[in-house]
Amino acid sequence: MAKKAFKSIELIIIGVLALAACFLGVNELIVLFGSGIIILLLSAIRSSNKLNSVIPLLLLKSSSYFNSTDLKLFLSFLKIGSILYGSGYVLFAFLDEELVANGLLSRQQLIDAIAVGQFTPGPVFSSVTFIGYQISGWSGAIVSTVGVFLPSFLFVWLLNPLVPKMRASKLFSAFLDAVNVASVVIIIYACYLMGKDSINDWRTVLIAIISIVVTFSFKKINSVFIVVGGSLLGYVLSLV
Repeated sequence: MAKKAFKSIELIIIGVLALAACFLGVNELIVLFGSGIIILLLSAIRSSNKLNSVIPLLLLKSSSYFNSTDLKLFLSFLKIGSILYGSGYVLFAFLDEELVANGLLSRQQLIDAIAVGQFTPGPVFSSVTFIGYQISGWSGAIVSTVGVFLPSFLFVWLLNPLVPKMRASKLFSAFLDAVNVASVVIIIYACYLMGKDSINDWRTVLIAIISIVVTFSFKKINSVFIVVGGSLLGYVLSLV
């Protein structure tokens, strides 16, 4: 993803600034769309073209006002599904902010959910189902899954007629390039946060190094084998 996203010096600078903002505790949404707005303004200065289409971003209010756990889960994942952009792995940064920071989920449970999402069929969003189950059983799994997938169906239906205009706009394309870079940076930052919690002794360091080497050396290998192999290696090393 990074090789495709960081395709100019300008975007690399935006990426560095976005990463710095993450470490300073700036909200992921601000990092994502702030990066897009910065590059949009720079592009507008250099070009006389105007943006051909404008898409309003409607953010849902926080679900902390509701008492029902299932309702909280549904509204939280509805919000995440509405604003998530880029790779599905950006999801984990939003989950860390929305659930871990609010005490609904521990970071270790989030890491477990990521592992489940890697070796189960379907998109990485399947982690959401597991997280919902962890928090509120089967009902939590159902409402979480519906909440996170519902916005994508609605957006496809609403935005499909606008896609040709979006692609024709140089300014909008520049905006999306910057948001793509920011989404990659947010994934890196989320990996850093989860790595601090999960890589904490010589065994986990060894597993991490081996996993990285295998992942980059055998790019066609299925992630299932990486996760299962890491689990088996962890078990063997625990006997040492």
